[in-house]
Amino acid sequence: MLARTTRTVALICMAVVVTTAATGAQSVWDQLAEYVGLRGKPKPASANVLSEHEIAALDNMTPQNQAILLLERSINHYRGANDQIAKRVNGWQGKVSISNQLGDLFTTALYSDDLRVRAAAIEIEIASYGLPKTSASIDALENTARFGQPGPRSMALWKIGLLGNRGVEPHRAFEIISAAVHDGDATVRSWAVEGLAYLGTDETIAPLLGVFHDEPSPTIREDAACGLAQSGMLSEKQRRTEVPKLLDFAEDATLDPQTREWVFQALRDITGWTLPHDAAVWRNWYNQHPNGGWQPITHDEQ
Repeated sequence: MLARTTRTVALICMAVVVTTAATGAQSVWDQLAEYVGLRGKPKPASANVLSEHEIAALDNMTPQNQAILLLERSINHYRGANDQIAKRVNGWQGKVSISNQLGDLFTTALYSDDLRVRAAAIEIEIASYGLPKTSASIDALENTARFGQPGPRSMALWKIGLLGNRGVEPHRAFEIISAAVHDGDATVRSWAVEGLAYLGTDETIAPLLGVFHDEPSPTIREDAACGLAQSGMLSEKQRRTEVPKLLDFAEDATLDPQTREWVFQALRDITGWTLPHDAAVWRNWYNQHPNGGWQPITHDEQ
């Protein structure tokens, strides 16, 4: 790898020298920046489409390797990757493992800025559990999710959230998971919050806001803040509906300083605007942008 890297740099430098000698118009560094600069718009290496060669090779791969290739391509927004995952994922039931390389890709995918990539990761995780996307899976998990020991109960809540997100009885999934957000066991409450965040239906927002405001554990309050602001499966549109309540939280003197900091961070993550951690400033900004009539931006508000 080192030899290849050295050879690549040498070729780039040769190209820079030749080009500079020919034009005499730019410095060597200016030419080099053409190759290694990190700023500006993305520069595609080629059309972002899953190659015919890769599609043809898939049938000769194990399910694990199919999932690795396709999830990597999904993360990188290759057209056709998610179609192939949807086509093949039912055949991966119990045949893939979220570990090693696929585990690393899975973690990356769950935090993608594209909900389709997160959905692809969820589909693969459900397959890894060997769970058919049917009501029977929730039937099998419900008793454990409601009455099991903390460890198994926590995982059952998580799995039900994933199934609900993929369209398996989402309202029933919500009822089961939301019943656990005030459980006496902190581990169960934490996984209930994660389950709600990844279920991602409109009705999950209110209990997540309640946990963010009232949960005694700061770790779980932070989990709820993340689920409301960036992680999980809520859409940008859904997250924007949270802003009025978060503004109320920002003005709530009963909240501890750390939770109020998380409130301001959530407002920034949801709106795309960077403002001082000052409730009055945020309230004034919101009043100037009624009914959610603001646009996400890539620079700070001046």
